[in-house]
Amino acid sequence: MPLKLTILGSGSAVPNLQRGVSAHYLNINERRILIDCGEGTQLQLRRFKLKFQRLQYIFISHLHGDHYLGLVGLFSSMSLLGRDSKLIIFAPEGLEEIIQLQFKISGVYLNYKIEFVVLAATEKTLIFEDNSIEVYTFPLKHRITTFGFLFQEKTRGKSVNKDKIAEYNLTLPEILKVKKGEDVVRGEAIIKNEILTLPDSKLCSYAYCSDTKFIPELSEIVKNVSLLYHEGTFLTEDKDKAKSTMHSTALEAATIAREANAGQLLIGHFSARYHDTIAHLKEAQHIFQNVRCVEDGDEFVVE
Repeated sequence: MPLKLTILGSGSAVPNLQRGVSAHYLNINERRILIDCGEGTQLQLRRFKLKFQRLQYIFISHLHGDHYLGLVGLFSSMSLLGRDSKLIIFAPEGLEEIIQLQFKISGVYLNYKIEFVVLAATEKTLIFEDNSIEVYTFPLKHRITTFGFLFQEKTRGKSVNKDKIAEYNLTLPEILKVKKGEDVVRGEAIIKNEILTLPDSKLCSYAYCSDTKFIPELSEIVKNVSLLYHEGTFLTEDKDKAKSTMHSTALEAATIAREANAGQLLIGHFSARYHDTIAHLKEAQHIFQNVRCVEDGDEFVVE
């Protein structure tokens, strides 16, 4: 299971009994990541049976309260429950000051270290990588400094066809070369790599585009992404409200998905003015078919 996403909060601004505010839990190649952390996120983690002590990284898109106010409570609970491993937070400038001030005033001391990485990108920028994944950030256009994130698998080694190992009696050193994409050379004879390996599997990726006005250029940044989350706070009939608050409509989110050739579009961050998301879905499907309007607890898996 290379990628599994759980929606913890699908509403905007103020949590209610039907929808929590922004938070996503992402497991990509066993890297456990929290993306945004609105009020009540730790309760949603418990509700959907996700082990928050296993979180390794947190990415905060911007410093509006519905995207980060759940952090202090979550940090405190982690400490009270015995966490001792480091937690790395990627966020806009100012978050560390906010967190440290609250801890100072309330006399909280954590059992573990928090490392803050300040986001300051003006274009698509690599901000994290290991031997399995890469994470990019890119600027969005909202009322305050806001960032989107792209999480993707790194290119894997070639998969050797087991039948070919026996057929060509490949040695271990030869198999290791084949995995690196090399041909097998035996004297003047050359066995081509493509004969010995299976077709490359498609790499998984997930893009998170939180609060933002419509940005046509965004489709190039998230081109061919497997799973795209793009806010669709409003319907087109309320486009003036979307424009004044620097949010997007469901139709605009679908436009980005279509131009990006996304595998699937997830729309969320719905305004509480709407009693359901039927109209959002219909609006988006006019131009992009594979779309879901998310609900709290929804899970999405990319194999």
